[in-house]
Amino acid sequence: MSVNAHLQELRRKHQMLSEKVEQAQRSPGIDALHIAHLKKQKLQLKQEITRLSDSQ
Repeated sequence: MSVNAHLQELRRKHQMLSEKVEQAQRSPGIDALHIAHLKKQKLQLKQEITRLSDSQ
């Protein structure tokens, strides 16, 4: 897989997590720890995207 294809996949996953976080925040029964976990995953993806983008 090329770096560009990998970046595109990471961005897609980041966007999906963004949508999940927004949806979870609107749901009254969702645990705050679950939301924090989603946000942590999102941050890790963003850091990986930045790292790979900077190396190009």
